[in-house]
Amino acid sequence: MRIPIVAGNWKMYKTVKEAYELASDLKRRLMDVNSVKVILCPPFPSLVTVKNAIVGSNLFLGAQNMHWEKEGAYTGEVSGEMLLALGCEYVILGHSERRIYFGETNQMVNLKLKTALNEGLLPIVCVGEKLEEREASKTEEVVKNHVLKAFEGINSAQAELVTLAYEPVWAIGTGKTATPKQAAEVHRYIRNLVSERYDDNLAQKTNILYGGSVKPENSEELLNEEGIDGALIGGASLNADSFEKIVISAMS
Repeated sequence: MRIPIVAGNWKMYKTVKEAYELASDLKRRLMDVNSVKVILCPPFPSLVTVKNAIVGSNLFLGAQNMHWEKEGAYTGEVSGEMLLALGCEYVILGHSERRIYFGETNQMVNLKLKTALNEGLLPIVCVGEKLEEREASKTEEVVKNHVLKAFEGINSAQAELVTLAYEPVWAIGTGKTATPKQAAEVHRYIRNLVSERYDDNLAQKTNILYGGSVKPENSEELLNEEGIDGALIGGASLNADSFEKIVISAMS
């Protein structure tokens, strides 16, 4: 049985002080939540602070990105080993904002995925189409390319540790949201891709999250769809009230 996951991607928000306050508030609010895995992914400068804030809770720490090399002259980058040393257990890979603004390719995502797994981090790999791709009926083509390229050279034992997140780019930060039906259709397609690449048993174990303007007003309807195993939350994760409500909706 897949345990729902709700991950908060804080992006480039929150000072260290603000991050500590939010993490501490969420620790208090979600102390008794055991049926949902809750992951907080603050900016790099706040990782240690958030880790200290959630000690003794059932919350997990994740990073928003990492480099595929163990070390080297890569100014501004961080390694998986560094993230592990800070207490991270999860890492987001291939987020659309990384692909769009920083030129990340499927090959780079694949390299990062291999390194994350080798280092002992649990990856959340993002896939999804742009608006023009959806309007051109290329959703399946784009998603297939993202998924299969990410899993190149990844064996089934490794793949079992990967969480996927379907994030239609046109619904991120725009206020637009895929309808539950639209989201569920793509989630089924992704699960079929995993089944074809590996087997149905692994596909049924794989958590596939939805991300894209998820908020308390629509989270229950989205998360009640079969095959949607949780959510990767952006803006709504920056407020304790809204994030708590989404987590609670994932419990139903």
